[in-house]
Amino acid sequence: MKRLLRCPVCRSALVSTADGYECTRPDCAASYPVIDGIAVLINEHASVFSIDDFVQRRNTYFPLSTEEGFVAFVKSIIPDVSANTQARRNYRRLAALLLSTSDSPSVLVLGGSIIGQGMEELLNHHSIELVETDISFGPRTMLICDAHDIPFGDETFDGVVAQAVLEHVADPDRCVEEIHRILKRSDLVYAETPFMYQVHGGRYDFTRFTHLGHRRLFRKFDEICSGAVSGPASALALAYEYFLLSFVTSRGLRIFLRGFARMSAFWLKYVDRYLSHRPGTFDAATGYYFMGSKRARPIPDRELVGLYRGAMQ
Repeated sequence: MKRLLRCPVCRSALVSTADGYECTRPDCAASYPVIDGIAVLINEHASVFSIDDFVQRRNTYFPLSTEEGFVAFVKSIIPDVSANTQARRNYRRLAALLLSTSDSPSVLVLGGSIIGQGMEELLNHHSIELVETDISFGPRTMLICDAHDIPFGDETFDGVVAQAVLEHVADPDRCVEEIHRILKRSDLVYAETPFMYQVHGGRYDFTRFTHLGHRRLFRKFDEICSGAVSGPASALALAYEYFLLSFVTSRGLRIFLRGFARMSAFWLKYVDRYLSHRPGTFDAATGYYFMGSKRARPIPDRELVGLYRGAMQ
């Protein structure tokens, strides 16, 4: 990793040791392990996770063991009931904007242990450096860190991606402040966050945002574009699936009912291609995206309420 790592507790520089990393600030002196080549930089004073969670290989967000056999086969053939209709186009635009200002832009990916939907549009540009971080080990995890305390210095990155992440953090405002801090002047953020989407992260699922609430979260950014990533038709299909699941707790029955719901309602997601830009979608979408550039001062709330784009008058 090319960039200087910082202590997530005090933001002082870290030095490499035989066992991992140590903070250079004497009154902090925090130490962080490296596990299978991946540094674990967690501020245990503020995170819901501990360093020991990773040392002991406990499941955090993603399970470390993968399902096999019949269950894995069934899951592989069941269609999703929601469709992200915008991510690929948005990542293509993000890549173009990044490359218009730098020949080799660097992008921090929060929640980057796996490839997000549409992110191939960034991966296809080898001149874009991706620093992929997560709070879970995974096939693409380069660094374990918590978005509440990002272990990099101020104005380090040209872009930050947080796709399906901010619903899983305890304090999204703090995380967006961290995103703002590590971005260079006027540089870019891209986020996707759910609204009409049921709990999908168990104990690590905290928050939902309306379109306007999502815009307020990024009030220290000028908007480039925003909208629905998945519309009200997908939200209806998901509500139907979770309605059926609410009747049972048995793992086998839940797998069966999830399969039944998806096979009978997956077609609804295609309606979202028609609904994605209609005013009512801004009141009822499955989730929203925001792409923006860093600004110095937050947009006042009085101005923000004038940005409402829904159908409720």
